[in-house]
Amino acid sequence: MTQQNRPGGSPGARGGGGSGNRGRGGRGGSGGPGGPGGPENQGGRGGGGRGRGRGPRRERPQEREDSGLEERVIKIRRVSKVVKGGRHLSFNALVVVGDSAGKVGMSLGKAKAVPDAVRKGTAGAKREMKSVVLNGTTLPHEIQAKFGGAKVLLRPAAPGTGIIAGGGVRAVMEVVGVKDVLSKTFGSNNTLNIVRATLLALSMLRDPKKETARRMGYNDSTPTPQPDPVAAAVASAATAE
Repeated sequence: MTQQNRPGGSPGARGGGGSGNRGRGGRGGSGGPGGPGGPENQGGRGGGGRGRGRGPRRERPQEREDSGLEERVIKIRRVSKVVKGGRHLSFNALVVVGDSAGKVGMSLGKAKAVPDAVRKGTAGAKREMKSVVLNGTTLPHEIQAKFGGAKVLLRPAAPGTGIIAGGGVRAVMEVVGVKDVLSKTFGSNNTLNIVRATLLALSMLRDPKKETARRMGYNDSTPTPQPDPVAAAVASAATAE
């Protein structure tokens, strides 16, 4: 059948606008007005009609973090589990969260997709946040901790030194609010063990003034009355007689 014998007039050419019954705009074109009984404005891919072309994507609303909280995704690992039917792939994300003012938490999120693993890790780290004793922008004293095969040494530094650390130690120091610190890792290079050793070292920090007062028997800067050893000896001798 020739083009003249087709019902509805001359159709639109492929790639351009037509005025026939099946006049669809081709790629890059727009469909012309439909003829008798034909649909109107069926735009092709890239056309301006309501055809098969996709409309604008809907942007997902971004989750707002709690005010003052920072998060760092330290490492994302892919885990492959071999089963009878094949392999099952999953991901785990190591995330640390802190408020840059002495609070920090860490968690390991596991899921079948990376975004879900990060979301679970962030939520778990927020629940595990603990307070850390700091001395301005650095640490109050030197501390060393070990977790598994990883050992971490942290030393206070002068203002302006910066964070002399790498990997998981740097991420923890940034979110907890430490800006001047010297660090060194020994033993295992396992990132998870290094982060846990760093958090263990931070939890062992103490305020030197409060610790000195505690050891000397002071409570809230008020001296605790101590028994006189001479008076105690005299009283015991009098009781014996």
